[in-house]
Amino acid sequence: MKEVVVGNVHIGGQNPLVLIAGPCVIESETACLDTAMALRDLAEEKGFPFIFKTSYDKANRSSIDSYRGPGVGRGLEILRRVRDELHVPVLTDVHTVEEAEQAGEVVDMVQVPALLSRQTDLVQAAARTGKPVNLKKGQFMSPYDVPNVIAKITACGNDQVLLTERGTFFGYGTLVNDMRAIPIMQNFGHPVCFDATHSVQLPGGAGAASGGKREFVPVLARAAVAAGANAVFMEVHANPIKALSDGPCMLFLEDLPELMTKLMIIDRAVHPGRRHPVWE
Repeated sequence: MKEVVVGNVHIGGQNPLVLIAGPCVIESETACLDTAMALRDLAEEKGFPFIFKTSYDKANRSSIDSYRGPGVGRGLEILRRVRDELHVPVLTDVHTVEEAEQAGEVVDMVQVPALLSRQTDLVQAAARTGKPVNLKKGQFMSPYDVPNVIAKITACGNDQVLLTERGTFFGYGTLVNDMRAIPIMQNFGHPVCFDATHSVQLPGGAGAASGGKREFVPVLARAAVAAGANAVFMEVHANPIKALSDGPCMLFLEDLPELMTKLMIIDRAVHPGRRHPVWE
């Protein structure tokens, strides 16, 4: 399996479970920095690799009145502060070719959103940044369809690809997860991440906003790590009840330490050969 290197974090191969986490969207510079610092400190305390993720623009909200974020210019300024001042790798999603070029100058990893995962121009623009690409598999795609998108990235000379599973459409407004997707996609030679919070999303479930079932985040995260995921993606917030985007899906920041401890134990049990940190 190809290792993906994001800043000082290595994903895949014999490397331990990686956490990708942060708030859904930048709500303010202070809140973003505070959350990133809390996550960095937790990662150092628990001994797991960590990549900070948040969005400067939520371009696919249910309603035109939904909060989208500060925009690409201001958002990237804030993400640069997180990376430079807190010394953590930073990931964000892009929605246009122009955004990919701008983000590639700042972040350590560029993410292609699930709903845009087959858009060739965007996928290749992300690849041409030279930064690792986190490709979120579309909810409308089978894991067996992913090699075609990987080929679009590697055709640009970029083999640093992380594949993310985030659930599949089932019925009306509900997502269901097939954990077989994790080993299926790993067989294509790239590490796989599991998005535990978007997987509990109920698109449009709150009428003019997305709903979600936060209580199932730990359940799905544990199952994904047991299935062999190389990384777990979770959106977290100090108070998701008051979050401006995807609050029903996000995990309370205070609940993350206990969950990460359990996930690390599962990872060690399932993959004793991985280079896990030594616990006292």
